[in-house]
Amino acid sequence: MTDTNADMMMCCASCGIMAGDNIKLRTCTACKSARYCSINCQRDAWPNHKFACKTRAAKLQDEILFRRPESTHLGDCPMCLLPLEVEHTKSIMMTCCSKMICDGCDYANELRDVECPLCCQPVPTDEELDLNVMKRAEAGDPVAIRQMGSKPQSVEMPWLDTILDARRGVKVGSRER
Repeated sequence: MTDTNADMMMCCASCGIMAGDNIKLRTCTACKSARYCSINCQRDAWPNHKFACKTRAAKLQDEILFRRPESTHLGDCPMCLLPLEVEHTKSIMMTCCSKMICDGCDYANELRDVECPLCCQPVPTDEELDLNVMKRAEAGDPVAIRQMGSKPQSVEMPWLDTILDARRGVKVGSRER
């Protein structure tokens, strides 16, 4: 902010009285950019201030409405760019490309098409889904491993049993000491 803008913010927009110990300026509640020493000054300045006030107020409202929410540790949905929900039931993994998308984008894709919106591959069948997830999990993909852990164990996963046996071994070994 330049010195002239700072001076304008410290004086009444109507009569020009500077703010001081005994004069307190009130900010326009709509646009937050003009200051007035009294309600009478605000009423007198309204015809000149009206257009700029409404324009600035609309811009402020848009900034509030379209402010991006904070991101989560899961990142953003690659389609709508909104943060993915922490609760894993509100997002889905596209097994063809191992990307997590939100339920809203998944629903929109189901209405629109039968292929992955990210990699343009056909949506695999249930058997292909399990094989793709297992293949990605064996390769060490953390999203696929999370997906495997969040669903019931209906498919045999010898690599997962090995990991669990290793963890049990560590726990048993630490208890014996």
